[in-house]
Amino acid sequence: MTLQTVILAAGMGSRLGRSLPKPLTELSDGRSIMRQQHDNIRAAFGDDARITTVVGYRAETIVEAFPSVDYVYNDRYDQTNTSKSLLRALNATGRGGVLWMNGDVVFDPRVLGRAIALIERDQSFVTVNTAKVSDEEVKYTVTPEGFIRELSKTVRGGVGEAVGINYISSADKRAFIRQLSRVDDQDYFERGLELAIAEDGLLLEPLDISDLYAVEVDFAEDLERANLYV
Repeated sequence: MTLQTVILAAGMGSRLGRSLPKPLTELSDGRSIMRQQHDNIRAAFGDDARITTVVGYRAETIVEAFPSVDYVYNDRYDQTNTSKSLLRALNATGRGGVLWMNGDVVFDPRVLGRAIALIERDQSFVTVNTAKVSDEEVKYTVTPEGFIRELSKTVRGGVGEAVGINYISSADKRAFIRQLSRVDDQDYFERGLELAIAEDGLLLEPLDISDLYAVEVDFAEDLERANLYV
């Protein structure tokens, strides 16, 4: 299947304390975080999968490392958050559904294999981990029907954490773009999803991958944990 994917890699990643963009951080198997993501995408969806990367901080280093994918440049990377980087990417990807991920997530290749059925149904989803609920992570609650109700770092009574790998369907894409256009520059893209749920009736499924690894690398200890898996 041909699939449009987006990797959000514009941020400075200053908390990790390295000079290169965080997605270029080397893992213990010799690959960078972004190379692991590319490998996982190709393994699940084949070489025809289209990858668009949003770059900003030291963009040339990512382009040099991965010259054969498409790029969108966020020239306000130091003033905006993931909502505006994703908005730029979605506007550049046509009408079809889009799978997107944060550029600092190291994850089990089987995560995308599990997502194929939902993507083939063109069902919007957020991958989640119900094994832990940390205060500093994006958390979620669900409706009685099992769809996402709330999705943010400030959620109370969260039933799990969002992992950072998501899909917006072709049917939901226009509403999501409109909501991303509305949110503040410093909002995460999850705010756009929340607004689309509340105002546009977006039905967003939680895709449970609690039995698989997925590590968002913000700090050195996160990198150490990710390296236990790869």
